[in-house]
Amino acid sequence: MTEPPPSSMARYGVWYVLALILLLSIFQYYSAMQQSVEISYSEFRHLVQIKGVDDLVVSTDSITGSLLPKGVDELAKERKKPDLPQTLEKQFDKKKPIFSAVRLEDQDLVKLLAKDNISYRAVQEKTWLTSLLAWVFPFLLLIGIWVYFFRKIGSGAGGLMTVGKSKAKVYVQDETKVTFQDVAGVEEAEEELKEIIEFLKTPAKFQVLGGNLPKGVLLVGPPGTGKTLLARAVAGEAGVPFMSLSGSDFVEMFVGVGAARVRDLFATAQEKAPCIIFIDELDAIGKARGLSPMGGPEERENTLNQLLSEMDGFDTRKGVIIMAATNRPEILDPALIRPGRFDRHILVDRPSLKGREDILKIHTRNIKISPEANLHTLAARTPGMVGSDLANIVNEAALLAARRNKSSVEMDDFEAAIDRVVAGLEKRNRVMNPREKEIVAYHETGHALVAEALPTTDRVHRVSIIPRGIGALGYTMQLPTEDRYLMTKTELEDRMAVMMGGRVAEELTFNEISTGAQNDLYRATDIARSMVREYGMSEHLGPITFERERRPLFLDTMLSPGSKDYSEATALEIDQEVAALLNRAHQRAKDVLEKDREVLEKAAKILLEKEVLEGEELREILNSHGQEQTA
Repeated sequence: MTEPPPSSMARYGVWYVLALILLLSIFQYYSAMQQSVEISYSEFRHLVQIKGVDDLVVSTDSITGSLLPKGVDELAKERKKPDLPQTLEKQFDKKKPIFSAVRLEDQDLVKLLAKDNISYRAVQEKTWLTSLLAWVFPFLLLIGIWVYFFRKIGSGAGGLMTVGKSKAKVYVQDETKVTFQDVAGVEEAEEELKEIIEFLKTPAKFQVLGGNLPKGVLLVGPPGTGKTLLARAVAGEAGVPFMSLSGSDFVEMFVGVGAARVRDLFATAQEKAPCIIFIDELDAIGKARGLSPMGGPEERENTLNQLLSEMDGFDTRKGVIIMAATNRPEILDPALIRPGRFDRHILVDRPSLKGREDILKIHTRNIKISPEANLHTLAARTPGMVGSDLANIVNEAALLAARRNKSSVEMDDFEAAIDRVVAGLEKRNRVMNPREKEIVAYHETGHALVAEALPTTDRVHRVSIIPRGIGALGYTMQLPTEDRYLMTKTELEDRMAVMMGGRVAEELTFNEISTGAQNDLYRATDIARSMVREYGMSEHLGPITFERERRPLFLDTMLSPGSKDYSEATALEIDQEVAALLNRAHQRAKDVLEKDREVLEKAAKILLEKEVLEGEELREILNSHGQEQTA
């Protein structure tokens, strides 16, 4: 049997409650009639005179009370019914029978009751409205509680009857309040999306020529680059409703709920057209089918199938545009990103130098910054950072300036904020013993000197031995002079040599190594393995890649190792090539530091004393040492 809709259930339930109220009222009426005996006022006066009544309740219009045995017998004589006492005793289980009489104006009644010592009390007569409320109000309360629980179960938010409803949050134009003026660093993506805005504003322009707008627009890029903000800006520029939800909103413990929510989402969008549907984290439901280790269809795959079907069925001429965002486009189902569905892919990449400067201008609009603060310099010192990172830096700088009781945010506040975001919070209370502090100083100085000596490495910006973050006892910060999008073999080898510099400095100074180089070795080994297995940079193995599993495009995560397409002998050669690259990097760092051994000692002692050494100070030490050798 098909379950009736919630509205029908509610209607039938109300009729059931009304029928219950009617039955209870009828029962109460007949019960009241059966529990009292009607007598005339003259009979009542006679019963009072013979003391045959007690416990009287005198109201404006009636008199009720209990019949004593003497009163019952007298009443039976007057009515000439000998069986009246037995009838009353049987009806009321041998308790005192109750009588009722209509009250007349009798000024002597109170005196008579007092004379015969008959107990009585006066009450105010209840009106019909009072009686009605006394019965109806409890039932109205019962109905209210019943409706409340029914809505919680059936039609309320999160109820069992609404698990198939879409959880999309709808923002109208006034609520969006985001335009392209609030977005920076993604000029190419803005240009691509202006066509969508023009279509939503003037759809007739495109329909006249017979062109079809892309059904779906997929925004791909690293986390924090502003994909969601860009989608909301499109809705704000077009002035249309914006329906936002996450891919995880389709997932539920009940089978079939995801597909039902997809149907409800598209039905709601058709009603609100023109509008924009935005699905964040599309990979939560759009992952390629057939990858489940359990086998058989999954609930997620059913949801994906429904999404594919809905995207094929709706008409873009009604003004419904689907936008989605993901940072894992490589795992999406091919059927989802084919032409006719999400057929336009827009890259929202990390911002360039100018893009970072524009983003900083947006985030500092409401911040009181010092005239000496140079946003261009800050943008140059934040390579690789995305919009969310820059917003965090501006906020941290403002909080730090307020903590220092400053009237504006100065350049040193931004510098401290960058150090906090990059390296972590300072741990000045973490006291290191002199031996450990000396090892860290030589370690970080070794990194810095190798970085300054090699031709393709980034310049050193700051060297510090102040503990930061969870496990960092010191750090060497390098800043690139320009944005880079690829690396050469020489640059990768130089970068590995810089990572080996700290360990080599410990070996030369103390004839001992510590655990402080663990992270350096990890990163250097990862670069060496990528050079051999992915980039084909091994002279012995040649131009071949051994990487079968495709890495995430925008996420710096490690994937589980897959099956190998090469033999154990080839695996041994790969390991040997990786070890050779690392040994060569180690030797290059050793050659640099042995040559500049005096500079290593001098710079490390200054770093021990000051705890922080700026890049310019380090280069002055190097220049002065070079002049001394020339002289």
